[in-house]
Amino acid sequence: MKLGRIALVVGALACGGLTLLNASWLAARPAGPLLLIAQRGIVQPTDDSGSECPARHVRELASNHIENTLNAMHSAVSYGARGFAVDVRASADGHAVIFRDATLECRTDGTGRVAERPLAYLRRLDVGHGYSADGGRTFPLRGRGIGGMMTAAELIRAYPRSPILFELADARAADALVAGFREAGVPIGDPHGFAGPPEARARLRAITQAGWLVDPAASEACLGAYRQTGWLGIVPEACRGATLILPRSGGWTLWGWPYRFLARMKGAGARFLIGGDGNGERLAGLDEAEQLGEVPHDYRGMLLVEDMYFVGRALR
Repeated sequence: MKLGRIALVVGALACGGLTLLNASWLAARPAGPLLLIAQRGIVQPTDDSGSECPARHVRELASNHIENTLNAMHSAVSYGARGFAVDVRASADGHAVIFRDATLECRTDGTGRVAERPLAYLRRLDVGHGYSADGGRTFPLRGRGIGGMMTAAELIRAYPRSPILFELADARAADALVAGFREAGVPIGDPHGFAGPPEARARLRAITQAGWLVDPAASEACLGAYRQTGWLGIVPEACRGATLILPRSGGWTLWGWPYRFLARMKGAGARFLIGGDGNGERLAGLDEAEQLGEVPHDYRGMLLVEDMYFVGRALR
């Protein structure tokens, strides 16, 4: 009986110790700023992202902004954005341009693939040509985006110290983007992150070790390993220096979530990114103000916002 009582006491003390070790409420609140990352600046939200041409299914236009343009970036800053996430493609003559689609017909008055057109052709296009809020009967943004397709060099020159997450379309885009940094006269550094398919990230790392990568597989490797060791306060080696794509909900599976977990990972040099509900192919941002309620209070890290016009205003 005595041995049984001792075992119970030892077990209770061990459980209590582990509870305190992983108690989020005992951890210091994260330091640093909340970094609102505006995806494509200010976008026109669509109701049919699965359509062949989502630009024909824009919700009622609440603004005259056109995504991935310099004006959209400036406006996003006025709504609280600290940085941007943009799509990068390579033109036929090797320039990095900021544009979402592989082809031009949906959003612009051009034809063909971006990769098959030289920069001079892309510069002449109206990037607001294809947007419609009534299924194609009217096009209220036509004429507002003439000459609006910007290069990566222009964005980098305009915001040389702002956090920018470049989503590379392919390996050619990696070469073009590094050339764009040289053209802008800005070195790749700590503010600059890179996402995209494995071949694009591999090519980027083959030509530069600067900046940081968003690798969903590496993020999950860290979080999966931490679920096994975090109860002892052990941060796996896979987490060191990683960029972690964190859940808005379901964080209870991570030991010490949120504040103890964030403190441990920050001590390991990790970056944090919370976003929206994507389809697994591309990074997605928050597109509804209600989703803000799922983000931990006092969260400090990157918060990817798809609809900066509404979500940014809600935060303000």
